[in-house]
Amino acid sequence: MKKLFEEVLHFGIIGVLNTVLGYVLMSVFYNVFHMGYWQSSAVSYTIGSIFSYFANKKHTFNVEGGSGRYAVKFALHILVCYLLAYGIAKPLVKMALAGYAKEIVENIALVTGMGLFIVFNFMGQKFFVFKDAGKDG
Repeated sequence: MKKLFEEVLHFGIIGVLNTVLGYVLMSVFYNVFHMGYWQSSAVSYTIGSIFSYFANKKHTFNVEGGSGRYAVKFALHILVCYLLAYGIAKPLVKMALAGYAKEIVENIALVTGMGLFIVFNFMGQKFFVFKDAGKDG
C-alpha cells in the first residue's frame, strides 16, 4: 500500500508539471497558432509524453534499463490513452454545451481530455507499461 501511495504521489508531482506544460503548449497551439483540436492536443502530448516517459520510468516506477522495450509499450499506451481521452471528451463536451461557440466547446474539451488522459495514463503505466519493472532487476 505504501508503494502504491508513493507511486501515485510521484506520478502526481510529475503529472502536475507535465499538465501545466501540456496545457500551456496546447493553448498556444490552439489559440495563438490556430491549430485544430486534434493537432494542438497531439503536438502538446507528443512533447509532454517524452518528458513523462523518462520522469515516470525513473522516479515513479524506479525502472532501470529496458528502455527500448518500455519505450515501445509506452508509445502504444500513450496513443491509446490519447485517442480514448480526446475521442470521449470532444463529443461529451459538445453534447453538454450545445449551442456554445466552437472555440469555447473545444477549449473545455481540451481540458476535459486532459483529465481523462491523466486517469487512463496512470492505470496504463502501472498495469501495462511498467507492470513487470520489478522483475527485471
